[in-house]
This record gives sequence, C-alpha cells and structure tokens, in this order.
Amino acid sequence: MMREKNKAKAFMYHHFASEGGNMQSKMALAYTYLRQDMHEKAVKLYAELAEVAVNSFLISKYSPVIEPIRINNGAEENKEALRKSRGEDDEEVQILEYQALKGNAGAMYRIGLFYYFGMRGLRRDHAKAMSWFLKAVEKGEPRSMELLGEIYARGAGVERNYTKALEWLTLASKQQLYSAYNGMGYLYIKGYGVDKKNYTKAKEYFEKAANNDDAGSRYNLGVMYLKGIGVKKDLRMASELFMLAANMGQPKAFYQLAKMFHTGVGLKKNNIMATALYKLVAEQGPWSSLSRWALESYLKGDVGKAFLLYARMADLGYEVAQSNAAWILDKYGERSMCMGESEFCTDGERHQRAHSLWWQASEQGNEHAALLIGDAYYFGRGTERDYHRAATAYMHAKSQSNAQAMFNLGYMHEHGQGLPLDLHLAKRYYDQALEVDHTAKLPVTLALTSLWIRKNYANSFLVHLIDSLPEVYPKVEAWVEDVLMEEGNATILTLFLCLLTVLYLRERHRRHAVPAAAEVAVPQNPNEHGAHAPI
Repeated sequence: MMREKNKAKAFMYHHFASEGGNMQSKMALAYTYLRQDMHEKAVKLYAELAEVAVNSFLISKYSPVIEPIRINNGAEENKEALRKSRGEDDEEVQILEYQALKGNAGAMYRIGLFYYFGMRGLRRDHAKAMSWFLKAVEKGEPRSMELLGEIYARGAGVERNYTKALEWLTLASKQQLYSAYNGMGYLYIKGYGVDKKNYTKAKEYFEKAANNDDAGSRYNLGVMYLKGIGVKKDLRMASELFMLAANMGQPKAFYQLAKMFHTGVGLKKNNIMATALYKLVAEQGPWSSLSRWALESYLKGDVGKAFLLYARMADLGYEVAQSNAAWILDKYGERSMCMGESEFCTDGERHQRAHSLWWQASEQGNEHAALLIGDAYYFGRGTERDYHRAATAYMHAKSQSNAQAMFNLGYMHEHGQGLPLDLHLAKRYYDQALEVDHTAKLPVTLALTSLWIRKNYANSFLVHLIDSLPEVYPKVEAWVEDVLMEEGNATILTLFLCLLTVLYLRERHRRHAVPAAAEVAVPQNPNEHGAHAPI
C-alpha cells in the first residue's frame, strides 16, 4: 500500500515538473503512460522529447552521446565492456597512444576518435581530438580529413568555418571516402561555405554517398523527397530512404519515420509504432549523459551512487539502466544504498525492487531479465511463488531464443509445474536448448537421462530419487563450490550422472535378479517338457 502511495506521489511530482518544462520528468511521465498502454498521451510527450533530442544533434557543437554501457552480461559482470570504459587506465588505450606517439597514422586517428566522441571512458576533448586528426592527416590518413571537416562545420572546439569544412571534406572525398560526400551535399543544400545553394549538386553528392551505403546521405535524400527540395515531392521514396537509414541506426531517420506514423502522412497512422520510434530518439537526448556519470561512479567503486543514477534513468524508461540497477541490487546487496520505506532497504524490499526493475527490463525485450523474472516466480524470490507466471516469463525469454528458458520449460513440463505434465514436450524443449546453446550438452544429457528413466521406470525408487535431487542439489552444490571453486558446477553434474547410472544399473540388476531367484526357489516340473523323471 505504501509503495502505491509513493508511486502516486512520484507521478504527481513528475506531472507538475513536466508542466514546468523539466525534460527528465517528461521522460518519466511518457514512460509511465507507455507502460499503461496510454499511447495517445505517451506519443505526445515522446514526440516533444524526440524533437528536443534531434535539435540537439543539429545545433550542438558536441558529437552524439554514446549509448549506455551494460555492466552485466547475464548473471556475471560484463568485464570486457567495463575494461573498455576505463579511459586512460585501459591498457589498450595506453598501447594505442604509445603507437600514435611513434607515428602510427591509424592509431592517431583512433585516439582522436576516442577524444572526439568521448569513447572508451575518455572525456570528450575536441582540442585533443583535432590535434591527433591533424597529425594523422600529415601521414595521409583520409578518415581524419572527414572528421576535421565535421569539426569545422560544427564549430566543435574551434570557430565554426564552413569554408574550411568544405576544403577538408573535398580532400577526403578525393581519397574515395564516400561518406564525405554526404557532408559536402549538406553544405550545398544549406548554402554554407559555397557561393549559393545548389540542390542539384547536393542531390548528386548525397546519391554518390548513398550508393556506397552511407546512412546519413540516405536520410538527407529522404528529407529532399519528403519536402520536395530540388526534386518532385515523393513520400513513398522518402519513407523507403528513411527506413534504409534507420536500419543502419540513423537516429534522425527514426524521428522522421515516427512523425510519419504519428501523422499518417506517407505511412499508415500507427501510434504504437510512432511511440516506440520517438522513444528511441528521445533516449539519445542530452539527459542520457546520466549514464556516463553512473558508469564512472561504478568504475570508481562507488556502487551506491551508481545505483542511484541508474535507478533514476530506469524511471525515465532506459532498459539498460533498469537491468544495471537491478543487477547492482542483486550483486551488491546492502552496498547498493537502496532506500526502503523508512531507511535502507531490508532484504525483502531489495528483492522486490530488483524484481520490479527486472520486470520493466523484460517488458522492453531483455531476455535475461525475463529469465530472472521466471526464476523469481519459480523460487519465490522477492514475490510469491507462482509456477504459472514463471512459465509465462520463461516463454517470453524462450521467444528470444534463450536456451536456459527452453531448458526450464522442459523441466516444468517434465514435472507438471505450472504447465501440463508432458514428457514429449519436455524432450522437445530440452532438444531446443541444446540446438541453441551447444555448451548445454551436459545438463541436457542429464535431463534426457532423467526423462528416459521416468518413461521406463515410472513410480520406481529411481524416479523418486530424481525428484528429490532439486532439494539436495543446492546444499551439495554450495559445498562443492566452496571446495572446488569454479569447477564445481561441472563436477557436481558429473557426480549426479555417475550416481544415476550406478543406481539405474543396481535397479536393473535387482529386477532381473528377482525372477532368477524365483526360478531357483521353485522346482521345475520335469514332465512339463516331456522329460523322464529320474529313477
């Protein structure tokens, strides 16, 4: 009841704050409406937020914000992604900088790129980026020429100079760097750095880049056809070009498609699709910088601050932040600084909060989150045990080709838990799990062995033994993990396989031994086969 009151208060706060122009509150409110399937209200807010985000791409002197980093990979920490986010402390960055200092043009370009976009945990530094690009250009590196053109066009760290921008882009295009033609086309369509606007030349440059798979030029051509700039207006052609650009991840193309779905101009009106596309664009707005602060806090070991920032982003509807916040709660417990009804979260409150965050992430397509939700309902962690809901969650994860979910569904069919008892379906799910993940061979082999025993020795003590293993296994596994560390999982499964094999052979021997004993105990009638009785 208290949680519902807190949700209502948060909703009221965001409502009034959004009325006052607070963009983060608008994000939170739009996400709340989306979860409640109130698409008319959600699409209106997301459209406004997406417009702000797109304008920030166009007028900002800063390069686009890098997407949030997922700090977990399933149940484990995503060590590779975190390693690549440690900035100057990353050994690979240090090696690259050393190579650049030794005169390697490719290394100079990559270091410049890291500073320009703020990649690999480095702070954006356009002055350093430009310095490295200029050094790379001296070595004849063409990609640096294009980025210098963009820097001058944006005025990023230097005074905006369209004439110099065109010079650098032209040099890059002469090196067969087709994406540079997109920048040149943009300058001609706007009339920047040239004598006057030239739509024919702009279209020619855009097409040259588009024919070589450049997303930006496909978007710009789409705008020309959408608005009839230098060409006959063609909404169908515009939508096709936007779709091609969107498939390559162009955020402004997502925005144009969202507008088409929203207004019904060029595409059939579809508020659900419009909302989803607007949301994708809105999540790249300036407020997404929260993810960088959260990641920096996590890398510094300030788990509490990282959780608070990710939790804040989770309220805004960022799936990566939802899974990151939930994982921190599960992984770090009390260190997560989770606040409960009165003070720091109790274990129960922490489980409930993690469950809620995983649930939100699963709604947005996170298969691991759906798997964890299934586990929560199956084992009763942070919620009431509910096999039917567990099965529904596993089905959701299975639809995204999650092998563990397939295995779990097989197990539930085998035991009739939340799903009908069906050994044939159980086998099908076990087989599917192995097809999707070949590393699952050992557990699937065990499960199929269990199925075989269940089919051929129903109601025997072997079946009762198998059914008792889930109760025994956690205790034995905990002991094995303490003794054998990371090899414990494979070892304990092997031990169980050996145990089942031995018990099966003993049961088989016992079944054959009983009739044999009966034959010895009961004298055979000698006349039964026409034999003569001894005298």
